[in-house]
Amino acid sequence: MNRRHFLSTCGAIGVSFSTYLPAFAQSLSPNYKKLLVIVELKGANDGLNTVIPYADPAYAALRPNIAIKRDQVLQLNDALGLHPALEPLMPLWKDKQLAIVNGIGYPQPNLSHFRSIEIWDTASRSDEYKNEGWLTRQFNAQPTPKDYAADGIIVGSSDLGPLSGGARAVALQSVEAYLRQAKLADPHGRARNAALQHILKVEQDVTQSAQGIAPTVSMKTEFPNTGFGNAVKTAMHVVAGSPGVAVVRVTLGGFDTHNGQLGTHQGLLKQLAEGLTALRAALIESNRWNDSLIMTYCEFGRRAKENLSNGTDHGTANVQFAMGGAVKGGLYGQMPSLTALNGDGNVSHTVDYRSYYASALAHWGVSAREAETILGGKYAPIGFV
Repeated sequence: MNRRHFLSTCGAIGVSFSTYLPAFAQSLSPNYKKLLVIVELKGANDGLNTVIPYADPAYAALRPNIAIKRDQVLQLNDALGLHPALEPLMPLWKDKQLAIVNGIGYPQPNLSHFRSIEIWDTASRSDEYKNEGWLTRQFNAQPTPKDYAADGIIVGSSDLGPLSGGARAVALQSVEAYLRQAKLADPHGRARNAALQHILKVEQDVTQSAQGIAPTVSMKTEFPNTGFGNAVKTAMHVVAGSPGVAVVRVTLGGFDTHNGQLGTHQGLLKQLAEGLTALRAALIESNRWNDSLIMTYCEFGRRAKENLSNGTDHGTANVQFAMGGAVKGGLYGQMPSLTALNGDGNVSHTVDYRSYYASALAHWGVSAREAETILGGKYAPIGFV
């Protein structure tokens, strides 16, 4: 098999690999031994039926058919509660290891799936276009150790997202499939041609990463037999058996609930809660829970008012979860007003999403100055790390 065929085959099975350019000016190295796990809720999760303002009469008025009944809500306080399908997360809440951040969004929101997730992935303004993911910029500025298997591992999607544009990232559907393809790479090739040198460098990186992510440990943790559960299982086997990886992204899709939302959303949140619970158990088993930060994200929220199909259309500000052994649990941000909607019937954000990312960078010990460079401005961490 020639190199072009090898690279083509990798793309066909959902394996992507990109290499970063060397950084020039560097400051104190971040602590990449602290793992970051980002969980993409693809399609845009309905935040108002996830963290529910059950005591607000406007909530029931806007959603006469899809509002979660007050007696079903898992109460967090006198105003807010969780969807009943998220019951597996309640022990985390009680242990103050679950942070709930309300009102996350950005100015001049875009309601296109493609454009809005591009904004989130690149940490850019809505009128700004960048080629590099925000994590790629971080790893370009302050690289991970050379012996790490990769900067990041992506499971459940071939899209590199925040690791696009140059990070040393591996996107895989399964460890076994990736290792089979990695055997085809030649790590010893040399060439004078610049383009061929790049291909050879990719092959060398593929071989190195394959050696690092080979499953060498067995885990006692039981993972849910769902798509998301299997993605979490693959990710955690990589983390447990790898010499090092700074970030893992797993994806749960299906959240674009334009019609018949109640049953679909309940099933998705159940998958999410069970998968996150297994993720926590696996990190505890690997002795990584106390130095790990898990954060959910998605492109936008859903509209406050239900539509005529018992679903919700594209919205703006949303709620996100952060959890970990060192997370300062509790409620953060401000729940957007349901009585002061904009002309499109959407809520206004109360927390800039780049402050959410600043919290992730703070988890690694990235300085405020460096974070400002990565995020394109001064955004204070939210405070749960």
